[in-house]
Amino acid sequence: MPGGSRPRETPPAPDGTTTSARARETGPDAAAAAGRAGAARAGAAPGNAPASSEAGADDAGQGAAADGQAGAAGAGGTAYEGQSSAVADVLGGSAPPPDGGTARREGDRLRFVGAATRRIARGIDLDEIVLGLCRATVPTFSDAILVYLRDPLPVGDERPVGPVVLRLRRTDRLRPIDDLTGAEGAGAAGAAGELDFSQLPMVGPQGDLPAAELCEIRTGGALAEVLRGVRPVFGSAAGAKDALAELLGSEHPVPRGQRAILAPLRGRRRVIGAAVFLRSPERPAFEQNDLLVAAQLATHTALGIDKAVLYGREAYIADELQRTMLPDSLPQPTGVRLASRYLPAAETARVGGDWYDAIPLPGSRVALVVGDVMGHSMTSAAIMGQLRTTAQTLAQLDLPPAEVLHHLDEQAQRLGSDRMATCLYAVYDPVSHRITIANAGHPPPVLLHLGGRAEVLRVPPGAPIGVGGVDFEAVELDAPAGATLLLYTDGLVESRLRDVWTGIEQLRERLATTAQLTGLDHPPPLEALCDDVLDMLGPGDRDDDIALLAARFDGIAPSDVAYWFLDPEETAPGRARRFARRALTRWGLEELQDSLELLVSEVVTNAVRYAERPVTLRLLRTDVLRCEVGDDSPQLPRQRRARDTDEGGRGLFLVNRMARRWGATRLSSGKVVWFELPLPGANDRR
Repeated sequence: MPGGSRPRETPPAPDGTTTSARARETGPDAAAAAGRAGAARAGAAPGNAPASSEAGADDAGQGAAADGQAGAAGAGGTAYEGQSSAVADVLGGSAPPPDGGTARREGDRLRFVGAATRRIARGIDLDEIVLGLCRATVPTFSDAILVYLRDPLPVGDERPVGPVVLRLRRTDRLRPIDDLTGAEGAGAAGAAGELDFSQLPMVGPQGDLPAAELCEIRTGGALAEVLRGVRPVFGSAAGAKDALAELLGSEHPVPRGQRAILAPLRGRRRVIGAAVFLRSPERPAFEQNDLLVAAQLATHTALGIDKAVLYGREAYIADELQRTMLPDSLPQPTGVRLASRYLPAAETARVGGDWYDAIPLPGSRVALVVGDVMGHSMTSAAIMGQLRTTAQTLAQLDLPPAEVLHHLDEQAQRLGSDRMATCLYAVYDPVSHRITIANAGHPPPVLLHLGGRAEVLRVPPGAPIGVGGVDFEAVELDAPAGATLLLYTDGLVESRLRDVWTGIEQLRERLATTAQLTGLDHPPPLEALCDDVLDMLGPGDRDDDIALLAARFDGIAPSDVAYWFLDPEETAPGRARRFARRALTRWGLEELQDSLELLVSEVVTNAVRYAERPVTLRLLRTDVLRCEVGDDSPQLPRQRRARDTDEGGRGLFLVNRMARRWGATRLSSGKVVWFELPLPGANDRR
């Protein structure tokens, strides 16, 4: 070669192939072949390739195949990623490289940095990124690594409060020779001698940690000055030795010479940690250019950690936002029992916009709602909260289900042109044993009958909320006592592995099977039924979050209901007292006669004062005695404190003092005022 000496020829391996050819092989065998060849040239027996205690065989396969890693640290040599053993001799051998070797070595460094940064970038969360750094550098770049991160890690523009503390997040190292097992390991130990790890503060064979786990950075100390400088430094540099002693602990020795690199990890706004790269005495010390390699690795790692922390915080906020918008507990309306479940999506899909709700309505009815906002983001969770609040407001107006969906559709259009959601709204009346359902593009509910038969209810599918310009149709169906209605979102029945109708049929069969196991004469327990339904999900069925609402219809028997119409006349309160007295006598509740007559008289008197149409009076006997008085006046009564000279204004005060609960609800046609009285011996009656 003109102007320089010829590069050294690569000697053939014992099997007749060149070492460079063997190094180009992929997979675990190639990594082992390159390590054995390097060890053989250094005078060691084949197989003397130290292995990482963290990486192991998995790293040899995945690292070599994915990133082209076939390097190993032999006795007295270092091999960079995917290079021949001759290159390893140039990088780590004692003989000076010939002309052209320096350029080749620098090329090897660049290829190593490229492969290492790709491996670091593959991580999504914090632990994966730190693990990628450790696996990429040990044993190719260093014999050991310690990664310290701030505790707690700052997020975004958060400024630290109090002293800065670094916590040891992860370590990785080469195994000592004592850890090698088998005849090949024993032969390698005998040929190369034991490696001296006594000066390295590394994780021991049983996981013990001679290095300090926590380090509080002293203001103005050596460690603070090195971290402020941002650039990696050798452990032998001025001030770096004291910084390492402060980080690792004064009781742990610091490697001598250029066998340690302290690299600050700086994110976008501040230093978030530090990485320490260490080499054993049997390996060549770090070179000046290795500081550039450490700087690249530290920069990519710090930026990746910054992104992972921000992403994790956003996902946490979105998940908490959605959970706080879901009901903390379900109401306990008369004539129906409720149970619910919510499961977030898998980590890769994150938060969604599924919700459910149960809203008590006048007349002992209850509205059952389940919906799903399209998309997976914090925006979806926020829109879900707005739609749920709107649905609650519309339900309190006692609008028909189709009207509720119509107003929800208008609200979604006001939120934005691309704000769409599916929703199913149902109203159950325990007195008539009927349920009215309106659907807006949502999967149909499944009804499990008392005898064990499960059916998918045929309800009009409708268009999703937010489309606009469409009408919603409601259907009224029987809701027999003992039946269970299951409302759910599409995450339960649809995934990448199955379509929605296949999932609905599997859900129907699952409900029927569960009912047969518990017996045909009584329904399965509601909470256990919800858990059993969720057990049908497989490993690949968590692409979307899941909302589940189950309602067990108990109903109210006709014999427990008394209903009257009263003309708005002065005699109406007296008639109401007589009707209430007869009902109590029929039910054997004479003990409540005085209290009920007084409260009924006060409430009916107030209704007659403002009503223009007949007033309704209804008594319901369940676990309590409930009285409902309705009129056509939309003005809700308000309790006020009457003065001593006032002749009226004490009716609601008496109701509030004597009734267990009371309330007033505005309807589309007026209002309903209700109160409840506890039954004497209610626990013994049923």
